[in-house]
Amino acid sequence: GSYKMTAFSDERMAKLYERFILEYYRQHHPYLTEVKAAQVKWDLVGEHNAAMLRFLPAMQTDIFLRFHEKILILDAKYYSRTLQQRFNKETLHSANLYQIYTYVKNQDTSHTGNVSGLLVYAKTQEAITPDCLFNLGGNQIGARTLDLNQDFRQITAQLDGIAQQFFGKPPQRIGTGSNYPDG
Repeated sequence: GSYKMTAFSDERMAKLYERFILEYYRQHHPYLTEVKAAQVKWDLVGEHNAAMLRFLPAMQTDIFLRFHEKILILDAKYYSRTLQQRFNKETLHSANLYQIYTYVKNQDTSHTGNVSGLLVYAKTQEAITPDCLFNLGGNQIGARTLDLNQDFRQITAQLDGIAQQFFGKPPQRIGTGSNYPDG
């Protein structure tokens, strides 16, 4: 009729997906000591002049979660295809895996293993959905698929499960008996 719907590009949908996850953790996990999109500094050894450093790209995380000494870096991925196919084998996108690995290793400068990284793909129509976690050089790095085509309670259960897997059971809020803000 007389109304026009705004079309969202994949780029805008990807940004909306990333922002949804960030804001979900900010609103529903108040026990986290940090919830933000943060830059990770390069773990450089030795002296470097500013002229050289300008060639290094910024490492901007989508979602950076901290609970005391534990850190979880989430990279939200919204693609039409979750997996890449090479040599008749479906795998995680190489660039995505290298990116999250680089973020984690440069953040864990003390090599404690307290920094983890997770690629969070929006579920597509593909039959295979990644749900994997690896110990790479002492850090947990993996991928998870978030199914947005279901009841919101199930979506929140998936996001809550990610936080619980990496940070443990959240502390109870004083006076409510609930882990999360009212509403």
